[in-house]
Amino acid sequence: MDSLAHVDKKLMQTPHVAIIGGGYAGMAAAVTLAQHGVAVTVYEAGKALGGRARAVEIAQLSTPVDNGQHLLLGAYQTTLALVNIVHDGNAPYLRLPLTLYTSNGAQLQAPALPAPLNTLIALLRARGLSKTERGYAIQFMLRHRLTQFRLQHDISVAQLLGTQPSTLITKLWEPLCLAALNTPIEHASAQVFLNVLRDSLTRHQQDSNLIMPIMDLSQFFPQMAANYIQQRNGQLITSHRVKQLNRGTQGWTVDGHHHSHVICAVAAHQVNTLIADLPHIQPVPDYQYEPIITIYLQYATDVRLTHAMIGLNHTIAQWVFDRGISHQQHGLLAVVISASGAHEALTHAQLAQQVTAELHQHLSTPAQTIWQQVIAEKRATFACTPNLTRPAQATNDPVFFLAGDYTASDYPATLEAATQSGVKCAHLIIESLPE
Repeated sequence: MDSLAHVDKKLMQTPHVAIIGGGYAGMAAAVTLAQHGVAVTVYEAGKALGGRARAVEIAQLSTPVDNGQHLLLGAYQTTLALVNIVHDGNAPYLRLPLTLYTSNGAQLQAPALPAPLNTLIALLRARGLSKTERGYAIQFMLRHRLTQFRLQHDISVAQLLGTQPSTLITKLWEPLCLAALNTPIEHASAQVFLNVLRDSLTRHQQDSNLIMPIMDLSQFFPQMAANYIQQRNGQLITSHRVKQLNRGTQGWTVDGHHHSHVICAVAAHQVNTLIADLPHIQPVPDYQYEPIITIYLQYATDVRLTHAMIGLNHTIAQWVFDRGISHQQHGLLAVVISASGAHEALTHAQLAQQVTAELHQHLSTPAQTIWQQVIAEKRATFACTPNLTRPAQATNDPVFFLAGDYTASDYPATLEAATQSGVKCAHLIIESLPE
């Protein structure tokens, strides 16, 4: 282990960090290191940056779409701060007050008041919920606020909601859990769900804001981050899958290139393959995964929703986004289906047909589309189950780190968990450098 504890002092004085993976975690680490004058080289296997949140070209469109429709919360401070840095303060997103609409008439709208008063009043005035349901929802939030949203023992969200009316669960809590954790309530971690509620609904008014990118997810952060690090003498190598990773007393060699440190920022299911020949690095757990399916439906350009985002109940479709409002892709709707379910048995054509019919029935969109595209991310997120083991960013090797949404975090597999992990890796390196 002596060799692991030692890295040549000269190399530490002029560090050069290898970041393997150009997704949100890797690029968050790269920007943070570049800010502090540390040289970085990012190795990315794909052509497009962003990992599981990247741009996808579709032949019928002149502008890209995303491999999955993403919505951020105002509480995602790390992600939003990084986005603002790489865009020179010109934030490329819509910031909307917390307003949730569903096709059955339910409406939750937060007033411009300090948290948590804004959330409590939003629940008190919520349309589509009965007086009893509103009372149970408010009682739930107040009870958990008294315990600072901490549980003595983690349980499932279904168990957490055991005394809530089933109608309230269907209308409010279950859609929020699926959107936040991408895990069915029967299997989802109650503690992680409470963490999201705590940070987004009870701390600051702006934390509950809905943040909707107005450009594709690659341009939203990772591609602009690449420009940022290149302007600061960083390097970016795309379409390059790292094949050889060796540890020595001089640091690391990545496909023949020497580096003082390595940040492994590939997806969780790829980590163990990358470190297979490095027995001193502890492998990451084998996670269960949940899919996210996005169905793009193109209508005539005058077709639009009444709101940028609308939820549906008792349908295969869960959330519908109007990309004409957010991305100026007029007539294009993005339908999101989170987590596993019976819909996975359908072919892409059958799924698109079913969803088109649901939107026609509930939102009065046309019965036929001009074109449609289904994008399925089968390993979109890990299943966020109770008491899940998640590794720390630091490893038993002092110059090898793990970055990704699967690493230790209060949050589920979100862009915020990813960027937080990357920033933490960067700071661990910066703090270890000689003055």
